[in-house]
Amino acid sequence: MSEFNYVSKLAQTYPTSGIRAMFDLAKDYPGAVNTCNGEPNFETPGHIKESGMKAIAAGMTKYGTEPGLDTMREAVANKYNREFGGYDYDNSNVMITIGGVEGILLCLLAILNPGDEVIIPDPTYTCYLGQTLTLGGVPVRVPLYEEHGFRLQAEDLEKAITPKTKAVIISYPSNPLGAVLSKEDGEKLAKVIEKHNIMVISDEVYEKIIFDGRKHFSLSQIPSIRDKVLVVNSLSKTYAMTGWRLGYVVSTNKDVMRYMFKMQQAVASCLPLFVMQAGADAINGPQDCVEEMRRHYERRRDLLVNGLSEIPGMKCFKTEGSFCTFINIKDFNMSSWEFSRNLLIKAGVMTVAGSAFGDMGEGYLRMCFANSDENIEEAVRRIKNYLVKGINHKY
Repeated sequence: MSEFNYVSKLAQTYPTSGIRAMFDLAKDYPGAVNTCNGEPNFETPGHIKESGMKAIAAGMTKYGTEPGLDTMREAVANKYNREFGGYDYDNSNVMITIGGVEGILLCLLAILNPGDEVIIPDPTYTCYLGQTLTLGGVPVRVPLYEEHGFRLQAEDLEKAITPKTKAVIISYPSNPLGAVLSKEDGEKLAKVIEKHNIMVISDEVYEKIIFDGRKHFSLSQIPSIRDKVLVVNSLSKTYAMTGWRLGYVVSTNKDVMRYMFKMQQAVASCLPLFVMQAGADAINGPQDCVEEMRRHYERRRDLLVNGLSEIPGMKCFKTEGSFCTFINIKDFNMSSWEFSRNLLIKAGVMTVAGSAFGDMGEGYLRMCFANSDENIEEAVRRIKNYLVKGINHKY
């Protein structure tokens, strides 16, 4: 009898994360500087933690409803009414989710039939591919090019669309690329989306982490396609709340949202009430903590990018948003995985091979600067010693 008789084909073939592969390898190198984690090194702001503790003390520990706590749904709706203007969001436009990852899954559950094609940029965040496959969808990868600032081009999107195309997933500000969607490129994409009547799942979890005076732009701000756009967001990055597992989906398409509420029954039933209360108070409360963290990220981006740019062959895309830097390493004439592995073993620095995010990521490396100044400087020093000075002893 085969040892796999009781294991599904999906489980056997589900894509393995290249990020996880680096963490597994790094277990044998405990002194390595970790620049893999896309996670704030800041604590959750005190007033948010206090809100969660008060909610527990007040007995908010029972079951909730599938769409989420009304207080948080109202906070999200009001946020988008303020920031987008000219809209009239209410609770029926908002679904609370277990972070952004579940938000993507619920979007797909609500719109996807087996055999439907989902356009997924390449390179992009790792979960989209596996989630599409899980639901019987057909991933269609569309390349992103450095010469276009890693922004999806309308002509490339249109080439990929077929009669089976149901949706496109986009992510701006982008992990792993650090690119931000411009209004001009967004409007060009909108014309293709409207022409072919496809849905958009727009992952915007880094919306508040944008640099050099740029402003976040969402496809949902374009009136002609706003009913086709499902915005996925999260409190993880904005408020340093990664472990709280709190996100949401917001859309003017109330029909799709209604079925999304229903599909939560199949995944988690409901979220913890006290966590959602803290989330509501995060959104409604003072935002100076968000801007303070953003300023630190911008400074740390410069620290990392400027340091790496002094190393011959390391060509950094200057991050526009998120806390990831994507680095062109093609001059070194080795695979992304081999290069990343060498940096771990010989320089003591954990990075992620660009190929973890798709075939177009080959020849690139991702590093995250959601880290202390000291760790960023140490990572740059170690990489420089290894690549420039040829120092091969243990860091």
